[in-house]
Amino acid sequence: MIKISPSILSANFAKLGEEISAVEKAGADYIHIDVMDGSFVPNITIGNEVVRSLRKVSALPFDVHLMINNPDNHIKAFAEAGSDIITIHAEAVTHLDRSIDLIKSFGKKAGVSLVPSTHEDVLDYVLEKIDLILIMTVNPGFGGQKFLSSQLKKIENLRNKIEKIGRKIELEVDGGVNEETAKMVIAAGADVLVSGSYIFGSESYADAIAKLRG
Repeated sequence: MIKISPSILSANFAKLGEEISAVEKAGADYIHIDVMDGSFVPNITIGNEVVRSLRKVSALPFDVHLMINNPDNHIKAFAEAGSDIITIHAEAVTHLDRSIDLIKSFGKKAGVSLVPSTHEDVLDYVLEKIDLILIMTVNPGFGGQKFLSSQLKKIENLRNKIEKIGRKIELEVDGGVNEETAKMVIAAGADVLVSGSYIFGSESYADAIAKLRG
């Protein structure tokens, strides 16, 4: 079954708790939380204390995407704040294997994300450890960007790698995901879809989530 992870980056921040409750009731599987530092990506968003506050309003798994440099310095704080999946960028760390071990040392699922310019082969040596791969289908840092179809082949290649080793690794896609592009990424092998503006900009969150599932 395709899982949907609404990105709160596109939610109404003035009533964030209510927005999370609304997408949970609408059928969301995860809550996607984008953390940006103004360095790895241009924007600055939220920190671990916001995650801690939001943990009180939802029982859904928190899918926390650290778009930050030096994530090792912050993994402990986000783990203790209530994250369930912590995803770091391969491009943001020197010792990826060590960073994955650090996430897992706190009992959390470990994800690795790739920006569009990064080749999927960089993950070959950590496929036996990770729980989730997040493919960015936009250049990260802003919501509402246009989907990059060039990433479909990367999704296909990673699905083949996952099937070959026989491990349960979720293949997540984030960036420009809407009713049309969802069909393409699902066909390519994705099983978790992150969507922000498409869901939170719709009149019915439930209808939007249902359409993404296909």
